Amino acid sequence: MIDLSAVSHVYLVSIYNKVVRAMVKENKSHNFIADKWADIHTQGVVANSETEARKKIANRYPPEDGFVIEGVVSVIS
Repeated sequence: MIDLSAVSHVYLVSIYNKVVRAMVKENKSHNFIADKWADIHTQGVVANSETEARKKIANRYPPEDGFVIEGVVSVIS
């Protein structure tokens, strides 16, 4: 569990996959990424800034694989 007293910021990042979204609209499925990624997912990220939160998410969910950050919201600062 995260000790929130030591955390500078927690961000909620909304993300989806544009490739999967386009394929699902055509009743197709991606070979590697689940159809559920056509919808927005929210990931919690501990970071010192919004920029750092975006970088962490981009490392985990690469834009070159079709992942798109829809939004970032600070929930604890």
